[in-house]
Amino acid sequence: MELSIIFKGVIDGDEQPVVICNLEHEIIYMNPAAVKRYESAGGAGLVGKSLLNCHNPRSVEIIRRNIDMMSRDKSVNRIFEVHSTRHGGNNDVYTVAVRDESGELIGYYEKFEDKNLYIEEK
Repeated sequence: MELSIIFKGVIDGDEQPVVICNLEHEIIYMNPAAVKRYESAGGAGLVGKSLLNCHNPRSVEIIRRNIDMMSRDKSVNRIFEVHSTRHGGNNDVYTVAVRDESGELIGYYEKFEDKNLYIEEK
């Protein structure tokens, strides 16, 4: 079986939005959760567009800083961006590196972790 099918299955199976970008900040893939989350902003139509156009200036600065850190240091692969309660969530948002076989940064994605998953129900 082709690995890309397996990797797509992993990303598509994530219940939280995953938006994958190249180093030009162009959105190259959105999993189904991301398409649904950002439907009002264009959903799947955002693929091919700049992620930076979807963020305010402060967020753009954070993203650029994170990509710069990941580019300079191969050991930096995940950086906390912000805690977000938008869209009714309780999410920590991370920038995560995508690296090639030699460890060079070739892209990144935004990863959401729902903190409500860790709260025990009473």
